[in-house]
Amino acid sequence: MKNTFYKYQGTGNDFVMIDNRNGLFPKQNTELVAHLCHRRFGIGADGLILLENDGDSDFKMVYYNADGNEGSMCGNGGRCIVAFAHFLGLIKNQTTFVAVDGLHEATIDGDLVSLKMLDVHEINEKPNALFLNTGSPHHVQLVENLKNFQVPKEGARLRYGVYGEKGSNINFVEENTSGGFDIRTYERGVEDETLSCGTGVTAVALGMYHLGKTKQSKVAINALGGSLEVSFVEKNGMYSDIYLKGEARQVFKGEVSW
Repeated sequence: MKNTFYKYQGTGNDFVMIDNRNGLFPKQNTELVAHLCHRRFGIGADGLILLENDGDSDFKMVYYNADGNEGSMCGNGGRCIVAFAHFLGLIKNQTTFVAVDGLHEATIDGDLVSLKMLDVHEINEKPNALFLNTGSPHHVQLVENLKNFQVPKEGARLRYGVYGEKGSNINFVEENTSGGFDIRTYERGVEDETLSCGTGVTAVALGMYHLGKTKQSKVAINALGGSLEVSFVEKNGMYSDIYLKGEARQVFKGEVSW
């Protein structure tokens, strides 16, 4: 049976997007999800996202990592599903939807999507790094010569060596001459470097503010796949009104059998 899918990307973080309001997608088939995300034998993506009905908000987001397992919150995926819902005519310029970490608000203006993230109440300092949860767990580490840094090798070493099987996303950061920060991220579940990670970008912005590397509450972050902006309100070490803003676009539409 042929089934329609869409491909979306947000600053190079790409997703297979499926309208599952009819509930027909076999959600427990992790091998199928991994196959669809495979870049040689499937469609190819960093993850797969189902848009489903929700009784208390505009829709529900169900996110799977490329390895086929259901994942924690994905910031770029959240922005992409807002663009998808807008394309489907489910929403206009504002929306609320539920994800694995709770309720989110978002706005869309053309290709620009601004997504409200959950509040962050704690940033843990580690030797040479920070650890915080922005919907997904993130290790944030300042490095020099980021362009030539061995992200896949060092990311995998930290992801497993420090955080064990459950793991963490690993972000390497360098200040740039524009007053913002450059980031490269190793994502668990993908088990490789990705072009962008929304929750990682959010973690870096908060982390750099925490360390005093910036005094701005609106921070520009450059990922390999493009630029994102994070704004927030900080009070007594707690962060609220956190918004992740950047482009989210449909790449193509197709049909696949399952």
